[in-house]
Amino acid sequence: MISVERKDGFSLKVSRILREATEHQLDIYLFVPGELGLNTNVVPEEDFYHSAIHVQRTYFSDRPYLPLILSRLARRGELSSDQYRLSLSLYAYQYAIGLEQSCNELRNEKDGATQDAVTELITLTQDILRRLRRNVPSDQTLRKYYVNIDNYLSWFTEQRLLSLVAHLPRSKEYKTTKTLLLGVCEAEHLHRVKLQYNSSHTTEALSRISNKMRLLRRLIEYPVTLKEKTQELGGGEEKALKASVTAVVMTAMSLAVFEVRETLGSISLLVILVLALLYALREIFKDDLRNTLWRWLRKGRPKWRRQYFDVHSNQLVGRQLEWFDYRRPAKLKEDILAARHASVTQKEEVIMHYGSHSRMLPTRFLSGYEQTRETLQLDLSLLAKLMEKGSHHVYQLKEGQVARHPVEKRYLINLVTREVQGHNPPNVQRWKVVMSRSKIVEIEEIPQQKPAQQSA
Repeated sequence: MISVERKDGFSLKVSRILREATEHQLDIYLFVPGELGLNTNVVPEEDFYHSAIHVQRTYFSDRPYLPLILSRLARRGELSSDQYRLSLSLYAYQYAIGLEQSCNELRNEKDGATQDAVTELITLTQDILRRLRRNVPSDQTLRKYYVNIDNYLSWFTEQRLLSLVAHLPRSKEYKTTKTLLLGVCEAEHLHRVKLQYNSSHTTEALSRISNKMRLLRRLIEYPVTLKEKTQELGGGEEKALKASVTAVVMTAMSLAVFEVRETLGSISLLVILVLALLYALREIFKDDLRNTLWRWLRKGRPKWRRQYFDVHSNQLVGRQLEWFDYRRPAKLKEDILAARHASVTQKEEVIMHYGSHSRMLPTRFLSGYEQTRETLQLDLSLLAKLMEKGSHHVYQLKEGQVARHPVEKRYLINLVTREVQGHNPPNVQRWKVVMSRSKIVEIEEIPQQKPAQQSA
């Protein structure tokens, strides 16, 4: 399953777990309203790919305590200090991701988070942190790394729970739930103060403490994130095509010049004018012919190759082919059209498509890990620039009085994903993304109906 959530600004985070299968296919379709005037001239394919699509892969395990077990072995001297840092980073990273997802799920509950659900979250949080803090390393090198991770997880836990408090609905369980959450937040704050993790100079300014924690988060993510190298495909083919087109055009021009000389005789003003016209035609048709042949040659083929390497062994652990293009509705697969629900508005939409086909090598993964987590950051700020500013007014009759309400103009973008892992059947999902000129307003997943129940 794929999850989509809103990040800062105009970013969407598309996440998925790549399980045991070694081959994975992913297609992401953006159905953009035609009124924005989007096309390849306004936003070229290469520009959108390089500025709006950012992919990251990290190790993932269904056994959340494996890194903690490895870190204990390292403390006993049975593993190296590098292995200790890696194991602790894996443990911290998976905890942070799990807490972030759990808090988002509770915030998105339509009826609000129940007291039982919040109590369960608090219990799991305290249990995981207690396991982490059970054995503090005595070695100063390891202790420094442990302090950084414990400091960040304590602060991150407080921030996520405070965010949950701020979005709690004012139900009958509000006071009790709020008290439980604030109790954990206060305990984590006192934990950091007692151990003097942060100086008073740092904690006095929110910008300083926020920037410090952002750096600590990067310190945690670095050992668990696969290194990558991106290469644009078709460079050799493009050079060969340019050479071939130039050779054909120059051969045709030489024959044309020879015919002109044979027909018109000696050099004259007419000969010069004809030659000038031929060279002008050469410059026009050479580029057009080359561009047309290049588009035909690369149509439907991957445009980029991404290679993944283990950050410690530098071994190649996987490859991924990627492409990005504009699609016509007639070229889409039936399950994509069914998920989008064919309608009049769809005929006016511009469809942007990102696709990837990856092959991973689990045998070269870090010991104990056979899965990876892919996070794709999709920045829609390029589309936001095409949206109109300002707002319009809507009038409402209420109790015999006419009220005027300013309403910001919003646009609806449909996001449809299609994922295939190994030989499993494709999984198609759809989200509605409501945007304005200033922000992403709302994201809503639309449950997919059975084929027999889908409407045109």
